[in-house]
Amino acid sequence: MVRQTGRRCAAVLAGLLLASALVGCAAKGESPQDLAAPVAVTDAPTDAPADEVSGEPSPSVSAVESMGAAPTSRATPTPTATAAAAKKPTRVAPKPRAVAKPPTETEVPPAPPKPAPTSCKPSYKGTQASRAAVKAALTNAADRTYWPVSAPDIKIPLNLLKATAWQESGWQSNIYACDGGVGLLQVMPATATWMNQRFEKSYEIDAYQDNAYLGATYLAWATKYIGDMYFESDFRLDPALCTAELNSCLLNAVIAAYNFGHGAVAQEGKPLTIPNPSYVRNVRALMSECVCLDY
Repeated sequence: MVRQTGRRCAAVLAGLLLASALVGCAAKGESPQDLAAPVAVTDAPTDAPADEVSGEPSPSVSAVESMGAAPTSRATPTPTATAAAAKKPTRVAPKPRAVAKPPTETEVPPAPPKPAPTSCKPSYKGTQASRAAVKAALTNAADRTYWPVSAPDIKIPLNLLKATAWQESGWQSNIYACDGGVGLLQVMPATATWMNQRFEKSYEIDAYQDNAYLGATYLAWATKYIGDMYFESDFRLDPALCTAELNSCLLNAVIAAYNFGHGAVAQEGKPLTIPNPSYVRNVRALMSECVCLDY
């Protein structure tokens, strides 16, 4: 799931026309029972080298080809809807700390493997789940409460989970990437094993329902981990809290960590870093424009 294989999307800009007769007028360590589901796998580097941070991973052609166009209803918003969206609410969440606090979640997933050669093609095993079945699995995973004791307010938005699964696999439940990523959320086996041990779960990485839980739980774990370090334990994954600066909000940081790993995004004593801006922008765009949202 979190690996250095950024995939690029085309940016989608919706235009607004208002016609008139005269004028034509934009996470402290928890006990095992504290997490309701295991954390998803991260395949991104825990400590990204400086040269990797400056250069983003090359896009995956198969992922780009799998994306599809945005639904017509989303591409042509009504004037009323667009005007409402343009009125961005006043920021009430804390700005990210200039320097991170020590992490409260001290047990972290293993470092991801090195990226696979670009010439390697993914393989497929077993039967691919239908879109309806995938939608149900992702919906169930988004409905979970992952930190019922210490942070019950952490929720993974369904559109974030759908968009991440589309970015990672194109909703292909039986795909196996060359770097070891498995299934819908491209969960890495070593991370899945760590999560199951850490939170006393027994999720199967190659079962698409469990794969959805693993991916959602990693997003929830990263929300707690980064939210405690930089955002004063304000765990809202709300796009309205983001500014033009990618490191301005928890949502962008969690998306970045899913792809590059928590260590490349959040480090004690250092500012929040977004080492993979294209991946973050892709997922953010898919959260509102992905054809998968209408499945």
